[in-house]
Amino acid sequence: MEDYAYILDYLPQGRAEEKSFRRTPLAIAVGDNEFKLFELIPKPNVSIVIGERVYIGKDLNKREKIEHVKRRIAYDELTHAAKSELPYVLEDIVKNREEFFIKFFNEAHPITTRLHMLELLPGLGKKTMWAILEERKKGPFKDFEDLRNRVKLTHHPVKLIVNRILYELQHRHEKYKIFVAR
Repeated sequence: MEDYAYILDYLPQGRAEEKSFRRTPLAIAVGDNEFKLFELIPKPNVSIVIGERVYIGKDLNKREKIEHVKRRIAYDELTHAAKSELPYVLEDIVKNREEFFIKFFNEAHPITTRLHMLELLPGLGKKTMWAILEERKKGPFKDFEDLRNRVKLTHHPVKLIVNRILYELQHRHEKYKIFVAR
């Protein structure tokens, strides 16, 4: 369950393809925990800002800007603006949840005898995977900077994770989901 989401796009007149008499303001957002994509109905007369973090959880008293979650959507249903904003928002989420993602690098394990979880990160191959596993034996990584310094092949660990999240969002039927909820 998502409690918070980041606004990717705001459509004050709703989607263009909706019938004009049914149009209501609409916000498109991504959850900050399971990376679910949503259409949200904002409360009347509130200011919605792209990139803003809003509460969408069950406690209605805490919802300052969002009336309700209209529905969950697929990546293909995002607007062009939302698609272009998504990588930047994901990067912020990953940086804000650095401890969680470093734990992934510290605890990732083999999926099969031929495939390791780390190899699912786009741009990270066997050589880098083995370097991470060897460094991990010396002690857990403390943060992204520690990972970068100890494993020279990982120049941008945040981008590795963001690219995997984007891949999982774009390929809904991906067999191996690491970060995005089914």
